Amino acid sequence: METVLPLPNQILKLYYAGTAVFLVLDYVFKVNVRVAFLDAWPAWRLVYYCVCFGLLAAIIWRPAWAEVLGVVESTVTLSALILTMAVRVMFVTDDMIETGSRFVTTQELINFIVSGGIAWLSWQRGMLALTGKSSIHTKR
Repeated sequence: METVLPLPNQILKLYYAGTAVFLVLDYVFKVNVRVAFLDAWPAWRLVYYCVCFGLLAAIIWRPAWAEVLGVVESTVTLSALILTMAVRVMFVTDDMIETGSRFVTTQELINFIVSGGIAWLSWQRGMLALTGKSSIHTKR
Protein backbone atom coordinates (compact mmCIF):
# COMPACT_ATOMS: atom_id res chain seq x y z
CA MET A 1 0.00 0.00 0.00
CA GLU A 2 1.36 3.40 -0.99
CA THR A 3 0.71 6.26 1.38
CA VAL A 4 -0.53 9.44 -0.25
CA LEU A 5 -0.38 12.74 1.61
CA PRO A 6 -3.74 14.42 2.17
CA LEU A 7 -4.15 17.62 0.15
CA PRO A 8 -3.44 19.98 3.12
CA ASN A 9 -0.17 18.14 3.80
CA GLN A 10 0.77 18.48 0.14
CA ILE A 11 0.02 22.20 0.40
CA LEU A 12 2.38 22.43 3.38
CA LYS A 13 5.01 20.48 1.47
CA LEU A 14 4.66 22.83 -1.52
CA TYR A 15 4.72 25.83 0.79
CA TYR A 16 8.05 24.81 2.30
CA ALA A 17 9.39 23.80 -1.13
CA GLY A 18 8.40 27.33 -2.21
CA THR A 19 11.04 28.61 0.19
CA ALA A 20 13.38 28.56 -2.81
CA VAL A 21 11.09 31.04 -4.60
CA PHE A 22 10.84 33.22 -1.47
CA LEU A 23 14.64 33.16 -1.17
CA VAL A 24 15.11 34.32 -4.77
CA LEU A 25 12.44 37.01 -4.37
CA ASP A 26 14.15 38.23 -1.22
CA TYR A 27 17.82 38.24 -2.19
CA VAL A 28 17.58 38.83 -5.95
CA PHE A 29 14.50 41.05 -6.32
CA LYS A 30 14.60 42.59 -2.80
CA VAL A 31 10.99 41.55 -2.10
CA ASN A 32 10.83 39.92 1.32
CA VAL A 33 7.35 38.43 1.79
CA ARG A 34 8.33 35.32 3.73
CA VAL A 35 10.32 36.56 6.72
CA ALA A 36 9.53 40.27 6.75
CA PHE A 37 10.17 40.46 10.50
CA LEU A 38 13.87 39.83 9.79
CA ASP A 39 14.15 42.48 7.10
CA ALA A 40 16.88 44.35 8.95
CA TRP A 41 18.99 41.21 9.52
CA PRO A 42 19.88 39.47 6.21
CA ALA A 43 22.05 36.83 7.88
CA TRP A 44 19.22 35.79 10.22
CA ARG A 45 16.83 35.71 7.24
CA LEU A 46 19.15 33.23 5.57
CA VAL A 47 19.19 31.12 8.74
CA TYR A 48 15.36 31.19 8.81
CA TYR A 49 15.21 30.13 5.16
CA CYS A 50 17.53 27.21 6.02
CA VAL A 51 15.18 26.27 8.87
CA CYS A 52 12.30 26.28 6.37
CA PHE A 53 14.27 23.95 4.08
CA GLY A 54 14.86 21.74 7.12
CA LEU A 55 11.11 21.71 7.76
CA LEU A 56 10.56 20.63 4.15
CA ALA A 57 13.01 17.76 4.68
CA ALA A 58 11.23 16.79 7.90
CA ILE A 59 7.81 16.83 6.18
CA ILE A 60 9.15 14.65 3.37
CA TRP A 61 10.76 12.29 5.88
CA ARG A 62 7.81 12.18 8.32
CA PRO A 63 4.59 13.38 6.59
CA ALA A 64 2.61 12.93 9.82
CA TRP A 65 4.59 15.80 11.35
CA ALA A 66 3.39 18.29 8.71
CA GLU A 67 0.58 19.86 10.74
CA VAL A 68 2.65 20.25 13.89
CA LEU A 69 5.63 21.69 12.04
CA GLY A 70 3.38 24.03 10.08
CA VAL A 71 1.65 25.28 13.23
CA VAL A 72 4.90 25.84 15.11
CA GLU A 73 6.74 27.60 12.28
CA SER A 74 3.84 29.79 11.20
CA THR A 75 3.05 30.71 14.81
CA VAL A 76 6.68 31.76 15.33
CA THR A 77 6.50 33.85 12.14
CA LEU A 78 3.20 35.48 13.11
CA SER A 79 4.40 36.17 16.66
CA ALA A 80 7.62 37.75 15.38
CA LEU A 81 5.68 39.90 12.90
CA ILE A 82 3.31 41.07 15.64
CA LEU A 83 6.18 41.89 18.01
CA THR A 84 8.13 43.71 15.29
CA MET A 85 5.14 45.87 14.45
CA ALA A 86 4.23 46.42 18.09
CA VAL A 87 7.69 47.73 18.88
CA ARG A 88 7.48 50.17 15.97
CA VAL A 89 4.06 51.38 17.09
CA MET A 90 5.03 51.74 20.73
CA PHE A 91 8.31 53.52 20.00
CA VAL A 92 7.69 56.14 17.35
CA THR A 93 10.95 57.70 16.25
CA ASP A 94 11.64 61.17 14.87
CA ASP A 95 12.57 59.56 11.56
CA MET A 96 9.12 57.96 11.31
CA ILE A 97 7.46 61.31 11.94
CA GLU A 98 9.72 63.25 9.54
CA THR A 99 9.65 60.77 6.66
CA GLY A 100 6.08 59.63 7.18
CA SER A 101 7.15 56.00 6.97
CA ARG A 102 4.37 53.54 7.62
CA PHE A 103 4.07 51.33 10.65
CA VAL A 104 3.24 48.31 8.51
CA THR A 105 4.80 47.54 5.14
CA THR A 106 3.14 45.79 2.23
CA GLN A 107 5.68 42.98 2.55
CA GLU A 108 4.67 42.46 6.18
CA LEU A 109 0.99 42.35 5.24
CA ILE A 110 1.68 39.72 2.58
CA ASN A 111 3.79 37.80 5.13
CA PHE A 112 0.84 37.93 7.54
CA ILE A 113 -1.54 36.57 4.92
CA VAL A 114 0.80 33.77 3.83
CA SER A 115 1.86 32.72 7.35
CA GLY A 116 -1.64 33.19 8.73
CA GLY A 117 -3.07 30.97 6.01
CA ILE A 118 -0.56 28.23 6.74
CA ALA A 119 -1.16 28.58 10.49
CA TRP A 120 -4.92 28.27 9.94
CA LEU A 121 -4.56 25.27 7.62
CA SER A 122 -2.16 23.50 10.00
CA TRP A 123 -4.30 24.28 13.03
CA GLN A 124 -7.46 22.96 11.35
CA ARG A 125 -5.71 19.77 10.25
CA GLY A 126 -4.25 19.30 13.73
CA MET A 127 -7.64 19.73 15.40
CA LEU A 128 -9.21 17.23 13.00
CA ALA A 129 -6.43 14.76 13.72
CA LEU A 130 -6.81 15.20 17.48
CA THR A 131 -10.55 14.54 17.29
CA GLY A 132 -10.02 11.53 15.05
CA LYS A 133 -11.94 13.06 12.15
CA SER A 134 -9.10 12.87 9.63
CA SER A 135 -6.79 10.16 8.45
CA ILE A 136 -4.10 9.67 5.85
CA HIS A 137 -5.57 8.34 2.63
CA THR A 138 -4.10 5.23 1.10
CA LYS A 139 -3.93 4.30 -2.55
CA ARG A 140 -4.72 0.70 -3.36
